[in-house]
Amino acid sequence: MRVTTTTKRAIPTLKNMQQVYENYTAEDNLVWEVLYDRQIKNIDQFATSAYIEGLELIDFKRSRIPNFDRINRVLGELTGWELVAVEGIVDDQLFFELLADRKFPATTWLRRMSELDYLEEPDMFHDVFAHVPLLANQQFVDFLEQLAKIALRHIDNGWAIQLISRIYWYTVEFGLIEESGDLRIYGAGILSSAGETVYSVGQEPIHHQYDVERMFNTGYRKDHFQEEYFIIDSFQTLYESIEQIEAALESRLL
Repeated sequence: MRVTTTTKRAIPTLKNMQQVYENYTAEDNLVWEVLYDRQIKNIDQFATSAYIEGLELIDFKRSRIPNFDRINRVLGELTGWELVAVEGIVDDQLFFELLADRKFPATTWLRRMSELDYLEEPDMFHDVFAHVPLLANQQFVDFLEQLAKIALRHIDNGWAIQLISRIYWYTVEFGLIEESGDLRIYGAGILSSAGETVYSVGQEPIHHQYDVERMFNTGYRKDHFQEEYFIIDSFQTLYESIEQIEAALESRLL
């Protein structure tokens, strides 16, 4: 999740950031393999079919840290999106400007072996393994682009950005979808966590049907599994909710 309204490791502009592939260490490669092996076994059982299809198209390998140039060639042909390398969490305006321009900001660093189970901010496994496959789904990226454009129209209003961040949080990061009567995961915050993957579709958390007003009223925390999740019935429904999101936001800003 990059909608933060905080300044931790924030950078105001992009400064020729790029992925320097030869700089990855033996530990980096081992971390990627461990995280990949731990989560890939959950994908068929828990992930949305759109994520699985995207994963096949992007063709991640356990033995190969993803290369942004290669990913961008694939995404460019599929949806016109691309990854842009960033140092860490970027500020809200830059974040939404990138999304509105069909660019997804992604870090190039990987967590250490000592940080496998908890990380305060997103690393490459979260940004790439968890987010990229759905960037191959046209309806999903159209939703992402339009949500960013709404945010840019209100970028100087902190309360509006906070409300939009809740929509982003409960969809892009922690969203669930119902497919053939089963709960499936499309949120990247879940798909990058082996523990939350199993937890999110279980009996313990509260599950709501997709509801913009309820999302606006539901805060979130970043230091533990979510207590509530929202369920969409299709990515078409998610995209078509853009007008509702904008109207509900405008009504709260009157």
